Amino acid sequence: MGALNASAAGGWARRARPLLGTLVEVGLPLAAPAGGATHEAAFAAVWALLQDLQAQLSLFDPGSDLSRLHAAPPGTRLSVRPHTARVLTAACHWATLSDGAFDLAQGSGPWHWDGTWLWREHARTRLDAGGLAKGDAIDQAVARLQAQGWPAGWVNAGGDLRVFGPLRLPLVLRDEAQGGTRAWGWLEDGAAATSHFGPGARSRLHSPAGAAPIHTHLSVLAPTALAADALTKVLAQQPELPAAWLAGLGAHAVFHDATAAQPLAEAAP
Repeated sequence: MGALNASAAGGWARRARPLLGTLVEVGLPLAAPAGGATHEAAFAAVWALLQDLQAQLSLFDPGSDLSRLHAAPPGTRLSVRPHTARVLTAACHWATLSDGAFDLAQGSGPWHWDGTWLWREHARTRLDAGGLAKGDAIDQAVARLQAQGWPAGWVNAGGDLRVFGPLRLPLVLRDEAQGGTRAWGWLEDGAAATSHFGPGARSRLHSPAGAAPIHTHLSVLAPTALAADALTKVLAQQPELPAAWLAGLGAHAVFHDATAAQPLAEAAP
């Protein structure tokens, strides 16, 4: 079966809502799957799921697991909720895989997750799981839609995108210098994450060693949104990583210069 093109007029029901610190858009085919699933029920289920996941790791919610961690004295161990546990486990995985380049604390101090307890090891340590948590939330939303029987669709959360099923979605890049957007590729049955670090950018990234802020603009294509987001942080610090290493993870990267993106005809991990 050929992939559908979501840029064609009609054929898709789309809804958006501010969540996860950005605007989240969900797209589904106009034809609902058999079994009684409806568009409004699907959208409502995604919003409820994302609101729950957001509450677990938000730095702005005093009841979130990370807020409780930051408020606790050193030596405290905390139990965490399922979304937090998944994200912490993934963070440890990517830290090991990247020899420490991926670090939720960004060099602010030590921290420890043993799979059951999250330990507050030092008063200065601050964890920020925003990007990784957003990627996991997108993946969980896609899993929820697939479980309801939706054959194709997408979840887009401000630079992190996951497409599933026989669907090709155009990828666009925000032009930071001149404004507007420009297309640079297509995504099919996979995920994409774009990060821009540097002066004037919305994000800042410091190496765990406390080096100067990193200046780069890149996109990563990977099988999941969580992996794509994690790899943008790894590659921003280690751009020399070989393509074969990325390919082994089912991923590849595109570095964007100040005026144009490297061309990419297809972006399907």
